[in-house]
Amino acid sequence: MADRFIPPAGLRPWRQSRPATLREGYELTLLEDCEDAYRITAVVSAEKVIPLLSAFARFLPDEAFFILEYYPDGAQHTVPHTNTPEPHPAPAVFYSPYMPTRQILTEIDVYLERMVHDGFVGFGLANNREGLELFYSEEKVLTFFTDNHLRLCDFLAGYRIDYAAHLILPTDIGHDHLALSGIPQNLLPAQLAQLDPPALDSGGFCPHLVEQLDMYPVEEGLSFFLTRKEQDMIAALLEKKQYDELIDIEFGGLLLDWSDFVTECENGFDGSLEDYHFALRIRDSIQLVIEAVPHELSLKIRKIVAEPDHTFQKTLVDRRKRLDPPHSSELSSDRFWYHGIVRKQGTSLRRDLIRKGWFAR
Repeated sequence: MADRFIPPAGLRPWRQSRPATLREGYELTLLEDCEDAYRITAVVSAEKVIPLLSAFARFLPDEAFFILEYYPDGAQHTVPHTNTPEPHPAPAVFYSPYMPTRQILTEIDVYLERMVHDGFVGFGLANNREGLELFYSEEKVLTFFTDNHLRLCDFLAGYRIDYAAHLILPTDIGHDHLALSGIPQNLLPAQLAQLDPPALDSGGFCPHLVEQLDMYPVEEGLSFFLTRKEQDMIAALLEKKQYDELIDIEFGGLLLDWSDFVTECENGFDGSLEDYHFALRIRDSIQLVIEAVPHELSLKIRKIVAEPDHTFQKTLVDRRKRLDPPHSSELSSDRFWYHGIVRKQGTSLRRDLIRKGWFAR
């Protein structure tokens, strides 16, 4: 029989709505738009999370990036979750740059116990080029994304976490989320009970971790997974087409950069015309991949950029005018991103547009 699930301090299942015993285990599903990539969802007792993370890091021996999810404006001490949850604010998501994996583990070590047990914090470790991610959500469920599911299934079995045909998740039953700062000291794990109350506040230690790892916010809606095979194909294509200024940026990073640029344009673009052109060049490279890769992968990438593209089109004005592309292109697309200019122009961009004669046309 599977081991009993022992939840972290910040997750409290309701006695009246839970089975007699929640059990550890995992389930796996094929990712949408992926032929050979899987999502593994695991229920794991709190005491196993840190050893699992440390062991998982061995699959990423060189470098990785850290993921942090929390509520920057603070969270309520207790928030109920049922099978029909009421809307509540979404957490902010932050990514670190790629760093040596060992360095990340060293930097986060002092915070790990707090992140595991706080009911409003999620965190993870990933490397897109390796096609591998681990994420421990605020719902205190472990999720893996991988294009080598057999390796991870064997990995979990080493921790007595086995496949469960009918896995019950904490999200399937009523439960409360608790911030560490709202839990009585006598109910905290021994290591955390020794800390001063301010040190338990995720509104304090999470921003410190964001600063320490030079993390940046990521739009929660932009979610995708590219296998190693897909990324190798794309990298070879971009290298062949000599996109020199982008060659050191992985394609997943380009997708995130485009989304971030669109968000900045929504709020007001403060860069220069040169900066603006560079962002459009990123979209050129994405379009080149869309037009050159096999049909199924092309559709997958189109879906990823569909929302940022739609948002960007809504920010454009003067669309009868056209910014000159940086050079002639072999793209068949009309490239809507060169038609018009963003409505909210910062001082630098507006000055450069005046010098270019944009407003005199």
